[in-house]
Amino acid sequence: MEDTAKIIIDGMLQQQRQFFAGHQTKPIKFRLEQLRKLKCAINKYEQKIADALWVDLHKSFEEAYLTEISIVQQEIDNHIKHLKKWAKPKRVPTPVHLLPSKGRIIYEPLGVSLIVAPWNYPFQLQMNPLVGSISAGNCAILKPSPYTANTARVMEEMIKETFSPNYIGIVQGGRNTNAILFSKRFDIIFFTGSPTLGRVVMKAAAEHLTPVVLELGGKSPCIIDKDANLKIAAKRIAWGKTINAGQTCIAPDYVLAHGSIKEELIREIANGIDEMFGKDIKSSKFYPRIVNHQAHDRLVGYIKEGTVKYGGEYDRLNRFISPTILDDVLPEHAVMQDEIFGPILPVLSFDEIDDALKFISSREKPLAFYYFGKSKKAEEVLHRSTSGGACINDTLMHITNHHLPFGGVGNSGLGKYHGKTSFLAFSNLRSIVSTPTWIDLPLKYAPFKYFKLIRKIL
Repeated sequence: MEDTAKIIIDGMLQQQRQFFAGHQTKPIKFRLEQLRKLKCAINKYEQKIADALWVDLHKSFEEAYLTEISIVQQEIDNHIKHLKKWAKPKRVPTPVHLLPSKGRIIYEPLGVSLIVAPWNYPFQLQMNPLVGSISAGNCAILKPSPYTANTARVMEEMIKETFSPNYIGIVQGGRNTNAILFSKRFDIIFFTGSPTLGRVVMKAAAEHLTPVVLELGGKSPCIIDKDANLKIAAKRIAWGKTINAGQTCIAPDYVLAHGSIKEELIREIANGIDEMFGKDIKSSKFYPRIVNHQAHDRLVGYIKEGTVKYGGEYDRLNRFISPTILDDVLPEHAVMQDEIFGPILPVLSFDEIDDALKFISSREKPLAFYYFGKSKKAEEVLHRSTSGGACINDTLMHITNHHLPFGGVGNSGLGKYHGKTSFLAFSNLRSIVSTPTWIDLPLKYAPFKYFKLIRKIL
C-alpha cells in the first residue's frame, strides 16, 4: 500500500477546514443527505466489499455481511431516523437565582475529524465512526489499515466516488502516513487499535489538546459458573471465539471455569466448533484466516505454552490456525499476558467465584466481560467487576445493540460510540444562558448590598 504524500494530506486538511468554516455541514438536511449517499454507496459496493474481505481475511460473504456491512447499514438507518431529535436544542431547568434567564444545550460539530481504523474489521470500524462524524456535522479524513489492503482500496474507491475530498477524504499508508496525520491538528481523533498504539495517539493529540476517542482492547475474561447451562455456554463461547478467527477486540480471551465443570466444558466447546465448521475446519469456507504471517507466528508461539485439548493445527503458508483449546496454562505465560487476538482459548479453573474475580481485578480493565450462570449471581458478579461492556450468558452481542454505547474503560479505551453516543462523541455540547434585558437585578454586582439574601438563596 503506497503512502499518501504529505502534500496531499496537507492540502486535504486545509480544504476541509475551509469547507467546514463555510458552515455547509451544519444543516440537518445536508447531514441526512450525506448519510443517505453513504448508504447508497455501501449498497452499490456490497459485493466488492465482501470480495475484498474474502481476499484479506477469508471472510465468507455471510460473515462479512453480518459483522461488517449490515452493522454499518443499521447504524446509518438509526441516525437517519433519530438525527433531528438528537440535534434539537435541549432546554434545561434554571435555578431560582438565575431567573429570569433560560438555559439550553445546543449540539454543534467539532470540525475536522480523523478516523483511523484497524485491520480486523476494516470496513465496519472505518465506516461506523464516519456515520457519527457525518451525523454530528463534521468533515472527516479516513485512514484504513494497510494490512487489509484490498478492503482499503475498495473503501478508497467508494469514498472518492461518493464524496468530495474537501468534505470526506481518505488517505493510505502505514507508519509514515500515521506520523504525518498525528502531527497535524484535528478537532477530534477517533482511533481503533491496540492499547500500545492508543498511547502513541493520545500523546500526539496532547500536543494540540485534541480530544480523542480510543477504542482499544485487552484480555476479555469469560467466567463459567458451576450452575451454567454448559451446552449453551460452550456453543456461544465457540461462536464468539471463532468469528473472524478470534481476531475480534471483544472475543472471549480466556475462560475461567469452575473446577467441577471444566473438563465437560472443554468437550462441549470442542463439539460446538465441530458443529459450526465440521471436522475439516481448514476446508470450511466459513472459517477466516490470520491477517498476516507475523500475526500467525505470534499465535503459534502461544499454542506451545499449554496442553492442546483441541485443535492446535496451523499452516503458515495459508495463514491458517485452527480453533485451539489450551489447558495447563499459567498466569505468567505470554498467552495470559498479551491480548491473544486469535483462535486460541486458554481454559483456567477456579473453586470460588471470589478467586475468579480477584484474578480478573488484578489485571487491566477489560473491554468486555462475560459471565455464564444464574441471573441473581450474575448481578453480584457485575457489581464486583468492571469492563467496557458485558454479556450475561452470551458473548459479543452487546456490540449489536445500537442503543447501547460501546467502548472501553482504562487500558481498554476512552470514550464511547454507536447510535446516539456516536452523535455525541463527535459533537460539542455547547451550554447557552439567555438573559433578558427588561430587568437587571442588582444582586450580583459589587458592593453586594444584598449578600445576606443571596446567601440564603444559594
